[in-house]
Amino acid sequence: QILYLKPPWTLANLLKCYKKHWMAVFGYVVPRSLLSTIECLYKHLCTGKTIDSSTAGILLQESKKLLHAFSSRSDYNGVLPQAYAEVNKLYQTLTEVRGALVRSDSEQDLSEDIMVLSENAVCEKMEAMTPNLPDCEEKNLHPNFHVAQENRHQEIWSVLEGVWNTMNLYSIEIFQKLDPNAVTVTTKSSFEEAFLGLQKLLAAVNGIREGISR
Repeated sequence: QILYLKPPWTLANLLKCYKKHWMAVFGYVVPRSLLSTIECLYKHLCTGKTIDSSTAGILLQESKKLLHAFSSRSDYNGVLPQAYAEVNKLYQTLTEVRGALVRSDSEQDLSEDIMVLSENAVCEKMEAMTPNLPDCEEKNLHPNFHVAQENRHQEIWSVLEGVWNTMNLYSIEIFQKLDPNAVTVTTKSSFEEAFLGLQKLLAAVNGIREGISR
């Protein structure tokens, strides 16, 4: 009855309502610090700015953060978990695409470096300076070694983030099903599926922990 903008809402209208009623309403439901997330989403999604892939990744993470915060209040008749899963799927796809591009660039750089090394080897041989060749190779390979290490770090981070997001989704589903005040009625098979999924996830996390320890 006292909304800043009446429905139906566009995304811009919805974010404006969040900002307008944040202190009086939404700040009592979720942490007030999340206002910065609302402002970030509005700034990049509702002002006609061009979004690059890195900014898109940030916006998807901020969206996940906001949805996760509201999940502590309700599942909103199942809409919120579905929205979270879709946003998370988008984020994982974006991460995979960016990782593939980085790997492709790295492979191209490596092939170019191999060609340069071959040319250098011929020149060094012609000039009878073969003792200096190992140093030359080491200098050319050194940057690519760091690139490969960085790619490996990104892959590890992506796996751990996927584990964390999956654990969050299953936990949200289980707590909602255990909540005696929940209005939705769910089947036993769905609960069992979530429980079995958590058991598999626990084994996977233990495997990762043992690997890190080694």
